[in-house]
Amino acid sequence: MSDVDFESEEYEQCREAGEILAQVRDEAAERVEVGASHLELAEWTEDRIRELGGEPAFPVNISIDEEAAHATPSIDDDSTFGEEMINLDIGVHVDGWLADTAVTVDLSGHSELAEAPAEALDAAIDVVEPGVETGEIGAAIEEVIDGYGYNPVVNLTGHGLGHWEQHTTPNIPNRAVSQSVELQAGDVVAIEPFATDGGGKVREGNEEEIFALEEEGSVRNRAAREALDQITEEFRTLPFATRWLDGTRPEMALRRLQRQDIVHGYPVLKEADGSLVSQKEHTIIVTDDGCEVTTRSR
Repeated sequence: MSDVDFESEEYEQCREAGEILAQVRDEAAERVEVGASHLELAEWTEDRIRELGGEPAFPVNISIDEEAAHATPSIDDDSTFGEEMINLDIGVHVDGWLADTAVTVDLSGHSELAEAPAEALDAAIDVVEPGVETGEIGAAIEEVIDGYGYNPVVNLTGHGLGHWEQHTTPNIPNRAVSQSVELQAGDVVAIEPFATDGGGKVREGNEEEIFALEEEGSVRNRAAREALDQITEEFRTLPFATRWLDGTRPEMALRRLQRQDIVHGYPVLKEADGSLVSQKEHTIIVTDDGCEVTTRSR
């Protein structure tokens, strides 16, 4: 048995974040339908998180078809859902302690592609316990996705979750790898299989709507300085959306902050072949004899 106190405030807040997130994810998925607005869904989801007592850990990601991550609506986005494959990736924090989850809503008629990462995630969770190698988790994911006739996205991984840190060690691969690390009791990690009917690699697109603080600095421009004050006070090191910023010209303020390397952007990631991508993700706490899924539907 480890000496980890799983009843500490830290883990209780991780569980609270996961409970809020599970409810919001399920409610948000039900609102996805042809003709619905991307922006309205994102704003509804983020507001719902706050209503339930949490804060968004990052902007709601709404990835369509070949998009895999980092897509979120712009300030005046008028996009609506079509007969597409839609991935919702949502995060919640409670006092900086995080939960992260994702689900695919398939309106494209490729139900098996949507099922593959969900079954792969179940297989991955089944092997989690203290001492398991992250490469073994990746092998479990790869085997299931291969069995469906699809490819895992190999240059995207699951990840650890820290205090005010959305991505930290260890990385959880989506395929078998020879170099990996052992999970330890007390680790909080997000496991997120991605499946595709393409080659299995993503590339960076040109669009950026999500940013995060790189390092604090000083800026002379008033609008940029006000934006930086809001970022450091409200979001700290967590990702945020352009549309979250106050002020009349947030895009201009962000460009100034980027030029000074004070913030960095997250380009939308897309399947390199332009093929469909599906995703499923849960957050888990590694316990003494297995794991606890914090984002499972209640």
